[in-house]
Amino acid sequence: MPAVTQNMLVDGVLTRGTFGWTTQGNFTSLCPNGSQWVWEGLGECAQDARDMASIYLGLLSILCFMVSSLPQYYSSCKTGNMDSAISIWFLLLWLGGDTCNLVGSFLADQLPLQTYTAIYYVIADLVMLAMYFYYKIRNRMAESRTVLHVVGVACVLGFTTSLTHLPGLGAQREIIPSGFRSRALLSTSDVSPIRAFTPKEIIGFTIGSVSSVLYLCSRLPQMYTNFKRKSTEGVSYFLFALVILGNTTYGLSVLLKNPDEGQGERSYLIHHLPWLIGSLGTLTLDLIISIQFLIYRKAKVEADGSRGETTPLLGS
Repeated sequence: MPAVTQNMLVDGVLTRGTFGWTTQGNFTSLCPNGSQWVWEGLGECAQDARDMASIYLGLLSILCFMVSSLPQYYSSCKTGNMDSAISIWFLLLWLGGDTCNLVGSFLADQLPLQTYTAIYYVIADLVMLAMYFYYKIRNRMAESRTVLHVVGVACVLGFTTSLTHLPGLGAQREIIPSGFRSRALLSTSDVSPIRAFTPKEIIGFTIGSVSSVLYLCSRLPQMYTNFKRKSTEGVSYFLFALVILGNTTYGLSVLLKNPDEGQGERSYLIHHLPWLIGSLGTLTLDLIISIQFLIYRKAKVEADGSRGETTPLLGS
């Protein structure tokens, strides 16, 4: 699975917006000792090793999520049984979680890479959902090529139209001093008060919480489908392996990021809590699905071996 904030120089202070840090001020004064390529390329101010680690982990997270869907696409094209191998509720709940994650990231002013990753989530989910219905219709109506093409075109047009209606939320003016303070990860000595949520952040936090619940619930239908079929054939293990790696690096990226000046460790964690639960909380369920892969693959190997031993006897 960080939502970036746009900062503008107004009357000598920085105000937070939606995408990146855009300001007419001097980079060296607004982000002293910061990395210029991070500032210009990602819209973040990275001033120490912890910030840079957060950036690199966030980029690795995006890479993992970008390639995680590719093995499933290949497996679906190879086997053609995606409609029976993957639970539709798994896909729908995953899409719902990613959509809420995207909207919540905008509203709650999360870190930049969170927003970029969330956008890709939704795109990948829509492609996978389109493939699911493609194979479902193809397997049920193999003779009706016309209907199949119409559904494919409709999915592409609907997806393209949805991208043009992504909410372009205006800048939210939130006064932030331009100073900088590093932090100790999960410091217990933090006694600063929790920063109050703005009305916009409350909505984003709520939607983000719904997103984390949908993420957690999305794994259950797939676990049941695997258990019911006693097989994981048609489901790519690399999908879940890369999602596990992506969620791990995503969560660490959020944890390592330095909070804003005047915002304590506790306040930072609370403001990002739904996204941390959504990423790190699903790891346990993904590990259970990984165990299912091991169990059912071993059972299939044993079954194939027993058939291989009995076939010559039957033939004689």
